[in-house]
Amino acid sequence: MDVVTLRTYQPEDFEAMYAMDTECFAPEFRFSRRAMRGFAEAPGAVTVLAEAGGQLLGFCVVQMEGYVGYVVTLDVAAAWQRRGLARSIMADVEARVRKAGGTGVALHVFTGNVGAIRFYESIGYERTGMTEGFYGQGLDALVYRRKFIP
Repeated sequence: MDVVTLRTYQPEDFEAMYAMDTECFAPEFRFSRRAMRGFAEAPGAVTVLAEAGGQLLGFCVVQMEGYVGYVVTLDVAAAWQRRGLARSIMADVEARVRKAGGTGVALHVFTGNVGAIRFYESIGYERTGMTEGFYGQGLDALVYRRKFIP
């Protein structure tokens, strides 16, 4: 088995990321090509990819909003889900947010995505609210945050 490595995004990674996002999420939860590229390549963005043998296994895009990193998306290939990869990606992202002076991380999760809710709660995220219609009419999101302990 190939060793999994985590690394910083490069513009040539975009097409593979976009393809993975279309496999991971239903249309109502996907970003447009333009939006995803904009998030991944924004100044100050924290975008981490996991790969093995040159193949993309997962990625996370985080925008710095002041001192808080906001998780735009976390994608993991189906074959790599529930194997600890998302946990490794999030740990790496959180370390990078801290290094950039961040005090915590926030994100939204669709209220019907039970697996993601369990995952984020298992790694220390606390539910702080709900945003009605975040993903569209009738598609509400829970708000999660994790503050870093100084």
